[in-house]
Amino acid sequence: MLAIIDYGVGNLFSLSGALDYLGVSYTVTEQPDEIDRADRIILPGVGAFGDAMEHLADRDLICVLENQVASGKPLLGICLGMQVLFERSFEFGKHAGLGFLKGNVVPLRESIPDRLKVPHIGWNQLKFIRQDDPLLRFTQEGDYVYYVHSYYVRDCADSLTAGSDYGIFIPGVVHKDNLFGTQFHPEKSGAAGLRILRAFCSFPIQEAAIRNMD
Repeated sequence: MLAIIDYGVGNLFSLSGALDYLGVSYTVTEQPDEIDRADRIILPGVGAFGDAMEHLADRDLICVLENQVASGKPLLGICLGMQVLFERSFEFGKHAGLGFLKGNVVPLRESIPDRLKVPHIGWNQLKFIRQDDPLLRFTQEGDYVYYVHSYYVRDCADSLTAGSDYGIFIPGVVHKDNLFGTQFHPEKSGAAGLRILRAFCSFPIQEAAIRNMD
């Protein structure tokens, strides 16, 4: 059973539809006991970083997530759900993240050419940094995925697996130990996104805990 964390800022309809299509058994929940019984977790997210952290704190989910990650359970963060896995964000001020991964969330506008629009919305090709990541086992370099974001993660070489060019190199996939993240929305990325979700839902639990190696 997979647990989708419902903390008030997730795109649950599209994600649930994608998992239904794949035939994956899941529950949408904010209850600690249901999260504890799940064998893997998805943390979705749409909106602002500070709001997301506030919602997690209000629901007493930060400690729950800390315990689940410490136990070795695979966790996939999607879009904002990926960003909050990192140390801090500079979106509308400065906000502490969960701190599971090293890196900072910063504005796209300050880093990309003026000719490019913010938010970054649309299809973009994946370029691999690491070729053998379990989340990308069914994915080919050059596959198109769908982004919607105005901020991106910087200083994340420790976990960077793949990304896309948008004036700069945008981290698109991160992985370290049992933590995974996608800046793009796999649930909106057609067949390529479904393959990524299928990979997360199908690899053995012990494989998720294998640390990325250069």
